[in-house]
Amino acid sequence: MAVGAFGRIILSLKRKCSAHYQLLTKIRPLFTSQISRHYSVSSTTTKVGGNVCCSSIRGSIRSSFSTAINSGIMSSPKQICIVGSGNWGSAIAKIVGGNVRQLENFSNEVRMYVYEEEVNGRKLTEIINSDHENVKYLPGHKLPENVLALADVLEAAADADILLFVLPHQFIKRICKPLVGKLKPTAVGVSLIKGFDHAEGGGIELISRTIGSLLNIPMSVLMGANLAKEVADEKFCETTIGCRDRVLAKDLRELFQTHYFRVVVVDDVEAVEVCGALKNIVATGAGFVDGLGYGDNTKAAIIRLGMMEIIKFCEVFYSGSQLGTFFESCGIADLITTCYGGRNRKVAEAFVKTGKSIEELEKEMLNGQKLQGPQTAAEVNFMLKSKDMEERFPLFTAIDRICRGELTPDQMIECIRNHPEHICNFDIKHVKIGEGV
Repeated sequence: MAVGAFGRIILSLKRKCSAHYQLLTKIRPLFTSQISRHYSVSSTTTKVGGNVCCSSIRGSIRSSFSTAINSGIMSSPKQICIVGSGNWGSAIAKIVGGNVRQLENFSNEVRMYVYEEEVNGRKLTEIINSDHENVKYLPGHKLPENVLALADVLEAAADADILLFVLPHQFIKRICKPLVGKLKPTAVGVSLIKGFDHAEGGGIELISRTIGSLLNIPMSVLMGANLAKEVADEKFCETTIGCRDRVLAKDLRELFQTHYFRVVVVDDVEAVEVCGALKNIVATGAGFVDGLGYGDNTKAAIIRLGMMEIIKFCEVFYSGSQLGTFFESCGIADLITTCYGGRNRKVAEAFVKTGKSIEELEKEMLNGQKLQGPQTAAEVNFMLKSKDMEERFPLFTAIDRICRGELTPDQMIECIRNHPEHICNFDIKHVKIGEGV
């Protein structure tokens, strides 16, 4: 009888308020358990919605609501906002938009901030919302219909629980400025941006720290061997999330993982992000090698030395990094992919072959997007120079000097011929020929 009365309350709410109906449906098993203990108690009756219900039932409803709230059953679905809509942002929108429709703990609508521009006489937001395709930056790939494009970043992000930042790192401060003090106090962010920010007074700062500091929100990161078009084509790949909050890590894994986009979560946040930034410098060097026609052996050497400089950089500037992180998708896998298929490599190759400037090639080849390798190289070199460490990072230093026009591309090999990694540190006190190692 009592359970039936509760069922009638649920059906009544279904007609009046679907949101409350869904919440009560979730706590019905809890109520059933409570009523089995309380229904035998004799007490004064009251009227609920025209149906007789004893006060013990009323107490059971209160107890069920309390248990549901404390256990997280009745927590509101999390709202997602994607800040950025380039090729990578749109590929992520395809993944996230598809996943939230299958996950009860996320709101069905995914809002995406889009820098408004006209394409063939139509606003880009209008095209995305009506045709469900980012025809400028990810043509040929349909976005889920629950992805809503908005030209106002504050409108897109104001109610967000999780903000995904996917835009060129040069624009972070300008885009974040309207959001300062306007976000939910419980909001968190995830940076998918590969690069560094300029620190005050010179040098570099992690993008996640810049965003976190500006908006006063906790930050995680996502980096990996993830060329946007291949991800959009649903070709199998892996990615790495750096997150120290175990509860949030579970939510992020659910939000991003698909059958073709596999996620590994680690807590080595800084190393994950540093790998994502520094690999663009190495890819620029790989493009110089391709432009010069030096072949795969030389490119392999550039990749190896680049990986060693990435590891060394983390050891020097972000102590505590775990060696295993560099073997995740964010590390060696992303480095290899970028050195063979990324836009930094492609433009660097054209830089050698055409003699045009980086700025000219960006306009011609990147459809309005910015190249990250040369700028990151300049930011890193400023930091190395300030600490008198350029000689310890000869590849990073050479690539920056080439991009500045201080060296020609063919001089890069001479700069790394006597790389510190080529110096033998064999310790005869601990390892002897003929003995077990």
